[in-house]
Amino acid sequence: MLRHSHISLVDITKRYGDHLVLDRVGFTVKPGERLGVIGDNGSGKSTLLRLLARVEEPDNGELTVIAPGGVGYLPQQLDLPEDRTVADAINLALADLREIEAAMRETERALADEPGAAEAYADLMARFEAREGWDADLRVDLALNALGLPGLDRGRALGTLSGGERSRLMLAATLASRPALLLLDEPSNDLDDAAVAWLEAQLRDWKGTVVAVTHDRAFLEAVTTAMVEVEGRGVRRYGDGYAGYLTAKAVERQQAQAAYERWTAEVQRQEGIVEHNAGRMDAIPRKLPMANMSTGAFRQRSRNHGASSRIKIAKQQLERLQAAPVAPPPEPMRFESGLTTTGADTQAPALRLRGVRVGDRLKVGDLEVAHGERVLITGPNGAGKTTLMRVLAGELAPDEGTAERTGAVGHLRQLSGPGSGRQSVLRVFAAGRVGTIEEHAEALLRLGLFEPDQFGKPVAALSTGQRRRLELARLVTRPVDVLLLDEPTNHLSPVLAEELQEALASYTGTVVLVSHDRRLRASFQGRRLEMDAGSVTGER
Repeated sequence: MLRHSHISLVDITKRYGDHLVLDRVGFTVKPGERLGVIGDNGSGKSTLLRLLARVEEPDNGELTVIAPGGVGYLPQQLDLPEDRTVADAINLALADLREIEAAMRETERALADEPGAAEAYADLMARFEAREGWDADLRVDLALNALGLPGLDRGRALGTLSGGERSRLMLAATLASRPALLLLDEPSNDLDDAAVAWLEAQLRDWKGTVVAVTHDRAFLEAVTTAMVEVEGRGVRRYGDGYAGYLTAKAVERQQAQAAYERWTAEVQRQEGIVEHNAGRMDAIPRKLPMANMSTGAFRQRSRNHGASSRIKIAKQQLERLQAAPVAPPPEPMRFESGLTTTGADTQAPALRLRGVRVGDRLKVGDLEVAHGERVLITGPNGAGKTTLMRVLAGELAPDEGTAERTGAVGHLRQLSGPGSGRQSVLRVFAAGRVGTIEEHAEALLRLGLFEPDQFGKPVAALSTGQRRRLELARLVTRPVDVLLLDEPTNHLSPVLAEELQEALASYTGTVVLVSHDRRLRASFQGRRLEMDAGSVTGER
């Protein structure tokens, strides 16, 4: 595999119609780096990857992508008709290797007649062998086996594969092409733990350059050597992989807190100057004894003049400070237990199911969760985990059996978000709560989950990640006895996912958690239930 590649972006701008996605962004990727690209949904991560793949071109700026050893690009969606076959998809991923091989065959026929053909053939052979082209199809089979698709029929129509199976097929073929530059968009989606571990091992040993867009924190921690965060139409680069990124974000927060404290202290100091000197002026009598003597008159004018001058300067300073306020950093995320405020009976179970059945989706005999207990529910997609969470929350009535809960329950759903699509972010956040709209705006602002200019945005216009943040904002601003969290870190930025994980660790109430997040599961301490086909199949 040819290692050398070079990526450079200088003042890159990209827009779609009136929507500006990237604005004068710039960074470089060194040969052999493994770069993680992170950011909220809709921030421009996939757009950035398409630019690097030269699938799209920037509107402005200078983009340089040099990869003599080939480029492998894995988009989130496979761009092939459903009647095309598995073999067609593999050939698409191996297209440049197929082209080199075809050129070698053509050049072979000209070796005897054309001067320079031998040199051209040697160059093609070197490129092909550097990427171990002879074994490419064998590597596809090995990768498919590792990714859970052993023996996949090459003649099978793509329309008969699930979305996850298509993604794994293209991942296998893209890796098998052994390019010097790998561009991967959410490569760990739809993979089980064993498949992700295999993928991470492949990428750690990759002899070329890797750029991967992902929300998977465990993947970032295991693979990356550098990070790029896409935010506010710009990008910022961080060194030392995911650990370095987290350290840098913690330093940024400390710096923001220090800047806010300095600004606040200076405002208070200038206000104190105004108040102190106004008091001094008030203490000066309108007429002094012996005012007809020059010393008394001079003293009165001098003291009055000095105080008023200091007041004027302090007010000017206050105007300058207030014209450029320094916002405080967001408050640390915190889940508040409601046991002291809701009067919950802690002797009774927090949650109790008896003989519950919901169609053919869920069948649970007896299940109890005590107050303060923590339960992690795992299992494959379709195992019934979300149905169980909805029954526990009281949002879905069982066809048979009973579901009981004690105390206030907070449910963070996997898919649906709160409120009507026509309502604004602020109105949905404030719905059903006591207080003025101004008080709710202040509370939402302190969380740092939305900027003030987003408060009036209709919920229908929010991205999936923004809807998740809105539901999270409602959850962390009211006390609850029981937290039901269904894939809580889905669609969250890594920093926000880290904050949620820390907040969950310090929460003193009852927790029932469903998650595929390997980093979150690794930190979990409590009872673990395994589900499959709608039933609880194991406990540990």
